[in-house]
Amino acid sequence: MKALRQLGFFRLTLRSDTAPEEDTRVLALFRNRAELKKAYGALQEEIFRLKDLLKQQEAATQRVQEMLSALEARLGSPDTAYATLVFYQLRRLWQSGRELLLDFVTDLVQQQEERERRVHLAQHNRRQFDRRQVAQNELDAAQALHLEVGAQVATLEGERTSLSRLWHYFRRRELERRIGAAQATLMSAGASLAQAQLHLDAIVRESPPDFPGLSLATRRAINLAAIAYAEVLCARLAELKAPLVLMAREATSHREASGHYGSPQECVLLMGQIARAQRLLEGRTGLAAEIRARCERLKRVARYRAASESTPAVGSLASAAAEVPGNGAPADGAPAPDAPPPLPNVLAEDIWDLFRVLLR
Repeated sequence: MKALRQLGFFRLTLRSDTAPEEDTRVLALFRNRAELKKAYGALQEEIFRLKDLLKQQEAATQRVQEMLSALEARLGSPDTAYATLVFYQLRRLWQSGRELLLDFVTDLVQQQEERERRVHLAQHNRRQFDRRQVAQNELDAAQALHLEVGAQVATLEGERTSLSRLWHYFRRRELERRIGAAQATLMSAGASLAQAQLHLDAIVRESPPDFPGLSLATRRAINLAAIAYAEVLCARLAELKAPLVLMAREATSHREASGHYGSPQECVLLMGQIARAQRLLEGRTGLAAEIRARCERLKRVARYRAASESTPAVGSLASAAAEVPGNGAPADGAPAPDAPPPLPNVLAEDIWDLFRVLLR
């Protein structure tokens, strides 16, 4: 009986030892269950988000399919096929002008950024050289003072060592006072020397500051050059009979072909003019001189709403285009026979999407 009782005691004791382990496992299971519920909730939210995106994409795809179907219907009909071709060629003409302006501004920005970055680095190097010179002079002065005071302390200590007689007591006391003052000066000179060395090391380790970007004057000059280029492109297309700039802007304002450009024969003639306009836009002959001439006139009339603005006020450029000879009237103001219409204010009418191209 005693043996059975002892076995039962041992059995109860083992159960009491394993109870904390079971509680730990239960807590871990509850914790895992909470984490799984949290992860499940996050997955549900992600599923709902992806379903919304899928619905939006399906709607966008449906709209594109409808546009393609409408385009196929217009191209398949003899009455609207030529007008549709003219519509998309006009949109391409507008996009070509915008791309030319964007490439022009991008090239100018790259050139000016490289030039101003070099100037910025050169100015920093000059300033750092001047600062290093000043710091080096301070270090040299601190080193000279430290050596001078050190030599003075050594001299005084040597003199004190030579006064070893009894009757030299008072002179030794005077020398010890002077040595103490000289040692204090030496410590101060050592601290100044260390500070000057740290200052010089900090200047040497100093990295160049970040390039702040193009200056306001440069951004204004680039914007005026872009406006002048836009006027040059408009002036080149003004030689054609059809107002292609206005027609291209009108076509760009619509997503689908909706314009009527006349009979098929008239549409064919218009497409020929559009092809000629593309060649005129891409021509490089005399381009730099034309842009330079218009830039000079823009500089004279351009006004800015604020000192920090890089884009000129729209109204200040209203008369700039009319000042250029061959732009609808001679330079003396007399009417010219068969003269092309005056150029629009490219900034006010946002020709070639000019506001998206200009620098801020």
